[in-house]
Amino acid sequence: MTRKASSRRLEKSGTKAEKRRRGRSMPRNRKLPNWPLLGLSLTGMALAGYLSLTAWLGSRPAYCAEGSSCDLVQTSHWSTLLGLPIAFWGFLTYASLAYIAYRVKRTEAHWSFAWIVSLLGLGISLYLTAISLLAIGATCLYCMASLALMAAIFGVVLAQKPPELPEFRWPSWLAQTGAVAGVALVVLHLHFLGVFHPAASPEDPNLKALAIHLTRVEAKFYGAYWCDHCQKQKAMFGPAAGRLPYVECSPEGPSGPPARGCVRAGVRGYPTWVIGDEHYTRAILPRTLARYSGFEWNEPEP
Repeated sequence: MTRKASSRRLEKSGTKAEKRRRGRSMPRNRKLPNWPLLGLSLTGMALAGYLSLTAWLGSRPAYCAEGSSCDLVQTSHWSTLLGLPIAFWGFLTYASLAYIAYRVKRTEAHWSFAWIVSLLGLGISLYLTAISLLAIGATCLYCMASLALMAAIFGVVLAQKPPELPEFRWPSWLAQTGAVAGVALVVLHLHFLGVFHPAASPEDPNLKALAIHLTRVEAKFYGAYWCDHCQKQKAMFGPAAGRLPYVECSPEGPSGPPARGCVRAGVRGYPTWVIGDEHYTRAILPRTLARYSGFEWNEPEP
C-alpha cells in the first residue's frame, strides 16, 4: 500500500467518524408524540375548560358553594384577565403544551418550547396561589389541582431534556428563560394593581358587595354606551362596575331604536335605575343606591 492510498483511507475514516459525531450531537426528530406531556396537558385542558365554562355561564363549579373559600377565589378580582376568565388563559397554556407534545417533532424545538411554556405556566400558577393565600386569604381546590398539574408538567419537561442539545449551558439557559418569565410576572402583577388601566385594580369590597346585592334583588341599571352620565355612574363603582345589573338600551347607536326590554321597562332617559317598583332617572351615589335597595352601607362615601 502506498503512502498516498493510506492517507486517503485515513481521511475517509476521519470523515466518517466526524459525521458520526455530528449525527450524535445534532437533534433528531421525535417519531412519536410526547405521551406523558400530552396526557397531563389534556387533563389540564379539561380542568381549565370546565372552570372557564362555569365562569361564562355564571354558575359555580362543583363543591364550590356560595361564600366558600373556593367561591371567594373564583369570584375575586384576580379571577379575570383582560375580560376573560383566568381559567381560559390556563386552558390556552395547556392547549399550547398539548400542541407541542403532539405536533412539534424536532427534538430541540420540542423541548425548548415545552420548557418555556411550562415555566411560564408554573410561574403564573405559583403567583396566583400566593395571591389567593396572602391577598384573598382563601384556597381553591381547582386552583391547587391546576398548580399540581403544571408542576408535574414542568417536572416531566425537566426530566426529558435531550442530552445532545448543541451548545447548551444551564446557567445561560436559566438566566434567559427566567428573565422572560420574570418580566411576564411583573407585567401581570402591575396589570392587577391597575397600573395600565384603573379598572383592573382591586375592587372596593363595599362597592363589590353593593353591586352583587343590586343584582340579587333584581334591580336594573338601564343605560347607553354613548351616555356620559351612564359612564359616570359606572365610574362610581370603579373595577366593580362589571358586576352591576346593566342593560344596554341603545345597541344601534343614538339614532337607532331602543332595545325592546328598555321600552317594556318604561325607560325614557339614561341612566335609569329600576329598584323594586321605583324608577330613578339619574346617576345615583352608591350610598344612596344602598339605601334604596336595602343594603347596609358600612363605609363612608369617599
